[in-house]
Amino acid sequence: MIKKLLFPLAVISGIFSHSFAQNYLGIATGNYSVINKMFINPSTISDSRERVEVNLSSFAITVDNNLGTLAKFSDLGNSNTDAFKTDNKSAFSMIIPTVQLRLPAVMVSLDDDLKQSFGLSMRMRAVNQFSHFDPSLYNTITNANYTQSQSYEFTSSNFNWTAHAWSEIGLSYALQPLTMGPHKLKAGVTLKYLGGIDYLALKGKHLDVSYTNGSDTMFAKNSDLEFASNAISSHDAQSSGLKSSDVTGSLFGSKAGSGFGMDIGVTYTYTINGSDEFGPKDADKDEHKIVVSAAVTDFGAIKYKGGDNFFVNVTGNGYLTGKGLSDNLNTWNQFRNYVVTQGFTADTGNKAQKVYLPTAFNVMADYEIKNGLFINALYIGNLANRNRFGNSIYDQVTLTPRYERRLFTVGLPITYSTLAKDIKVGLGFRLAGFFFGSDDMMAIISGRQHGFGFYMGGFVPIYKKHKEEVVAK
Repeated sequence: MIKKLLFPLAVISGIFSHSFAQNYLGIATGNYSVINKMFINPSTISDSRERVEVNLSSFAITVDNNLGTLAKFSDLGNSNTDAFKTDNKSAFSMIIPTVQLRLPAVMVSLDDDLKQSFGLSMRMRAVNQFSHFDPSLYNTITNANYTQSQSYEFTSSNFNWTAHAWSEIGLSYALQPLTMGPHKLKAGVTLKYLGGIDYLALKGKHLDVSYTNGSDTMFAKNSDLEFASNAISSHDAQSSGLKSSDVTGSLFGSKAGSGFGMDIGVTYTYTINGSDEFGPKDADKDEHKIVVSAAVTDFGAIKYKGGDNFFVNVTGNGYLTGKGLSDNLNTWNQFRNYVVTQGFTADTGNKAQKVYLPTAFNVMADYEIKNGLFINALYIGNLANRNRFGNSIYDQVTLTPRYERRLFTVGLPITYSTLAKDIKVGLGFRLAGFFFGSDDMMAIISGRQHGFGFYMGGFVPIYKKHKEEVVAK
């Protein structure tokens, strides 16, 4: 079932050709990549070091989960090495993968009293996410030949699988409304028009499953499941099954959804032992900055029209087999007939559907220790409701020491993730306007990592001539 339903996302991923590490940790937490930093907090573009910044493009890839671990990259060519080893027997969550392509963008910063800045950005994103899935249920659905070696019973509730691809056009505005000596306050907002491309979503309020060893049959009771998608119409679903043309045809056709989103944030700056005015810095003064910011990002949803959405609700009790599911998923009509004959109630139809963005709360603190040596702390917390169709992030705390000058940045993000409850170590490097890095790169040398990430891109900065760097002592 999942293999069939994942096909549209595979097509989408092929179109984008790139996957994504959302925050570009190590680079976006610095002072010389303001458009990348804008996606964490839009207020940061006010009074930036750049007068104009033009983003050329960037891409990235991230995979993460708490079901199992990835093999070390150097061992993948070994036929005796499993690329993925399951080690979690309880309910799991998985992102395989998230996808982002940042398209050309521009930011312009003014030198007026309010330090106003304006930005225009475009990007495409896709997320394939399983949340709170039972491993036995997952294997039964995805593998028709899967058999459990022992009897089991489990109760699964509030699980969610959402695969969603969409585009964004964002207009950003930020200003500095308060300046009092060493104290500065910035505020900013990004308003986004969202273009829905395709989505596939399955959520379950409740499901009790029991399985007897030696049988390929499981008994499901108290079932309350809902599947919805715009990738195929109800007519196509009931008559001709799932086709790639249905997916690609929805990119810009009537099946596309639309909506609005928003990022909003504030930034507070305090300068120790000196002012933060324009002009050369006094080498005899040991100036340091403490910068604290907070933002809510990806607030919003995309609505898909009722006539272009197909849904199926399955409720009740009945017997299911992996082979039965696999053999009866060529068309929706076939699937409905199968579950009804097994004892379930299945309703199908069309209705409008909202798919929600992965809303997050970002808090960041940045401190300059000495002449270009910084330490940055970033907390990202989930605000999305995982019981709705849509995607979400997993809470994380990142500490990033970095050394930074106008020409280059080197950052070392160290992250604790609540998804796998593990430590991730990355690297960010910028040379002028070219950058690359990883939020999580330990899979290169370790065979016990739960994920991997990589990003790279380029931009053209035009710096403010009167914004000088601190003169080294």
